[in-house]
Amino acid sequence: MGNDRADALKIRIAEAERHLAANPHDVPALIAKADALSGLGDERAATSFYNLALRAAGDGRGGLGPGVIADLRRVQARARDQTLRFEGHLTESLRAVGFDPGVSSPRFTQSLELMAGRKQLYLSRPLFYLFPGLPQVQFQPADTLPWMTEVEAATNDIRAELETLLAEPDRFRPYVEHRKDRTNSDAAGMIDNPDWSALFLWKDGVEQEEIARRCPRTMEALATVPLCRVPGRTPSILFSKLGAGARIPPHHGLINVRLICHLPLIAPPGNRFRVGNEVRDWTEGQAWAFDDTVEHEARNDSGLDRTILIFDVWKPELTGEERDLVASMFEAIDTYGKAGPAWGV
Repeated sequence: MGNDRADALKIRIAEAERHLAANPHDVPALIAKADALSGLGDERAATSFYNLALRAAGDGRGGLGPGVIADLRRVQARARDQTLRFEGHLTESLRAVGFDPGVSSPRFTQSLELMAGRKQLYLSRPLFYLFPGLPQVQFQPADTLPWMTEVEAATNDIRAELETLLAEPDRFRPYVEHRKDRTNSDAAGMIDNPDWSALFLWKDGVEQEEIARRCPRTMEALATVPLCRVPGRTPSILFSKLGAGARIPPHHGLINVRLICHLPLIAPPGNRFRVGNEVRDWTEGQAWAFDDTVEHEARNDSGLDRTILIFDVWKPELTGEERDLVASMFEAIDTYGKAGPAWGV
């Protein structure tokens, strides 16, 4: 590049910076500075100012002239192209040192997707109680739950017990029911909605003796599972049925000291579950555990009901002492007047 051209571009940068000193959100000045930086060969810096111009412009309804709008379309294309080139550079560089997204660290893979903007960051946001210092997870890594394979091995026996109960459909009640003793906020039409129904073996820490007695193999499969136990609140163990075409809207759970576990028993194709930015299909006999304080939702796009076994367990990162203290804390809370609302799963 000739000295004269470089000097001219530096003058353009200085002029743009004078405008930006008066108004840091001056869109034409941001674009002018980015163009000049690009002309000087500093594409990374140029891209940062192109993106800043796009953010400053917002939805374009702030009185921008036709010329600026045309420039923004050009800027958008430039920023997108530069992002793709940068991602390509990273991909090739990491591949050269052995990175393979199919087998390498899932956490590192997700970090790349977040940096590239392909995924959104979702954090644990418990509605009632936060235990600090626990990992931010969506789906819990399977290798931290060694008991899960034994539960999966019992799938056929558990499904057989479920099928006898499905023959008595009146036993299933809407999962979210109206309570006269509590304030009720209808979660997108879910209160008293039979499209999302449940039959409990344990509910709010209390065994439902008749149903539990009819499901001995289910209870046996969960005998060695570290169920989250807080008297009067948890565990809950239930068969959860989601009707054909039904959807459970995005929501957050109450406490972050436990994981919610799903064992799919009847899962027609077209059933999907999202936790944060990860979407999975239920597959019969393949269990998972997730943090329900991260935003999650479910949908059944099949033409048949989907039914799963749900139960809650302590997060494995909690020590025995911490589990006991959390349980004692909630017992103390519940002795101060009547027990609080059910936690649910």
